[in-house]
Amino acid sequence: MQLFIEIYGFLGVVLRGFILAAQSLTVGGLAFLVLLSWPLAPRLGDAAERISTRALRLISWSAGALAAAEAVAAVSLAVMLAGTLEISFPEAISARAAVADLIAAAIALSIALVARNGGPALRFLAPALGALLLVVQAVSTHATSQLEGAVSLAAAELLHMSGAAVWIGGIPFFLIALTETNGAPTQPIVGRRFSLVSIGAVAALLSGGVFLALDYVDAPPALYGTSYGLMLGAKIVLLMGLLFLGGMNFLAVRGAAPMLRTRRFAETEIGVGLTVLFCAASLASLPPARDIIERASLPEIVERLEPRWPVRLESPDHSALSVSQEAMAAETASAAAQSRRAADIAWSEYNHHWAGLFVLAMGVMALMERGRRLAPLARHWPLMFLGLAAFLFLRADEAVWPLGKLGVIESLRDPEIAQHRLLTLLIVAFGIFEWRVRLGRVKAGWAAYVFPLSTAVAAGFLLTHSHALTNVKEETLLEITHTPLALVGVAAGWSRWLELRLDGRAARIAGFVWPIAFILAGLMLLFYREA
Repeated sequence: MQLFIEIYGFLGVVLRGFILAAQSLTVGGLAFLVLLSWPLAPRLGDAAERISTRALRLISWSAGALAAAEAVAAVSLAVMLAGTLEISFPEAISARAAVADLIAAAIALSIALVARNGGPALRFLAPALGALLLVVQAVSTHATSQLEGAVSLAAAELLHMSGAAVWIGGIPFFLIALTETNGAPTQPIVGRRFSLVSIGAVAALLSGGVFLALDYVDAPPALYGTSYGLMLGAKIVLLMGLLFLGGMNFLAVRGAAPMLRTRRFAETEIGVGLTVLFCAASLASLPPARDIIERASLPEIVERLEPRWPVRLESPDHSALSVSQEAMAAETASAAAQSRRAADIAWSEYNHHWAGLFVLAMGVMALMERGRRLAPLARHWPLMFLGLAAFLFLRADEAVWPLGKLGVIESLRDPEIAQHRLLTLLIVAFGIFEWRVRLGRVKAGWAAYVFPLSTAVAAGFLLTHSHALTNVKEETLLEITHTPLALVGVAAGWSRWLELRLDGRAARIAGFVWPIAFILAGLMLLFYREA
């Protein structure tokens, strides 16, 4: 029970991100049928039936997954409440948030059954259930817990969610339609109609989001000086990337650009869109910025982010750290505390700086690979990931074996350590795969996509990364250094995806973007500071 309570915060964010993704896919699919597939059916001919069949199958699966996730969320919350408040499980499951999850699960299950069985009620019952699902979700957010303006905030939340679902959740169904109309003269019609639907959805998303942001973030210091404001900023940056990709598709479907390019940009929109949804889940787990009194000031932020030379490449002794019993017994309590804090900071900065050297070297070698003379040597750059993973396994968590006394299994109780271990495994996985792909030892077509997907997933997890500090200001200052790393990671992963999926000049441009993103990440790590 104690282990579950300790990791509930992190698991709750991941589960909520999955719920938002499944919800967007379900509602986006229903909106796609109502706004595009069914109205265009007479013009699409035989393709209309195939599009509808595949869309309903995907809606059924996503709604079923949403129902299961909502049920898990309700039970998890009830177990956590029962364990922390020492109340019975029936009392805990009757909590408002748990009841809202159960209602959402029932609605999602109904959508799954209706979409699976079809019938004459499909055309009005499924969209009505989708709208009801969004209403239930909107009234279970921060909005209805506010003392003032709860109704207007809930309405803005509903508008924001609806726009995200129709736009981001509709893209997979757009790809289905493009596949089923491939080579047909009706394909541009599908593209133009989806562009118009997306424009309306983006307008709804932005208008609702701006209203919420102005209410939850009451002043500029709340935007840059709180964790909520910082995560909101990351979400805005990701949305700008989505708008760029959507704009490229908008121009493509109205110009002479190949439809294949439209499909590739749409694939990337799905990936970035999922990251936005997980970012939104992380944002929902934080109190609104206006409610945070202890904020990081602009001078403190500038001081933390200002690059300084020389970097720290010498490590303090492990015995000087807080986790070392020898350090605690060596000095008086006050002097020891100050000494341990300085040693802990030095240890962490040393780790980040050396990791920065690894990542910087990868980015430089990846750029060198584009030159013919250096390509045979530079193509081995993925092996640097193995060195980085080994370094992080040894150094990232000083309290854990082999340097510390805490066992590997026991250490997974700590959400931060668990995230470090998971990211280390991801680093090893895509390092080995990418190296074998570069050497041509793996012939399967899917192998080349392990690297960009692993990079994007790792960056997404970094956005849910929490340090669980009691000092709210210090936690914000730490996240200020981590969030930009996540954003360049997202850029690196999906630009590499585009390099693989596109051809010609567009692929070459994408091929330069992700090594530069790695170089930027390396520089950020190299100048990382905690004090």
